[in-house]
Amino acid sequence: MPQTLIAPTAHHTFYWRRLYSPGSDVCRVHQRADGGWDLRGMAVFHDEGLACDLGYAISVDARWVTQAAHVFGHCGERAVDLRFHPGADGQWRVGQGGGADADTGVSASACPDMDLNFSPATNMIAIRRMALEVGQEAQAPAAWLSFPELRLQELPQVYRRLDALRYQYDAPTVGYSGVLEVCADGAVVDYPELFARTTS
Repeated sequence: MPQTLIAPTAHHTFYWRRLYSPGSDVCRVHQRADGGWDLRGMAVFHDEGLACDLGYAISVDARWVTQAAHVFGHCGERAVDLRFHPGADGQWRVGQGGGADADTGVSASACPDMDLNFSPATNMIAIRRMALEVGQEAQAPAAWLSFPELRLQELPQVYRRLDALRYQYDAPTVGYSGVLEVCADGAVVDYPELFARTTS
């Protein structure tokens, strides 16, 4: 019998605590009428000497391909208002504080998943989009918003599905390797050394 993830309920809320610095994250996942999904959350934490409150809103289509992302709030004394979307030129583009869109230099076709360094919520996007079978492995380079720079860049990633609810995850350019445990919806439950889900 194939080991598949179940579709999230139309409205689901996930909570995590940070393991490497004080902080927490809450994300609400809503299904839209067109079959796509919206992830809306808030991460509040203290890291790199900065007190941060960063909200995020990410829209994906029915195949879990990212359509747009908005990150807003504060990173220390810096006000944050970043809006990302794939441009007609095939590149991720960013608008800041209502200004004109700029090329990020990251390919939207090569990096279809938006990944936020400060939140475990976005691993769900890649996991749902790829829908790996047990034993399968895939390269999943992401459009990764680094912290504390908050600059979009390409992040090489590899996922290998070990069983129904565990993935070997490697991001070699940032020196991370670990086994991610997820729930049946595909949201991370245990992200070794970084995040842990606190309640369902």
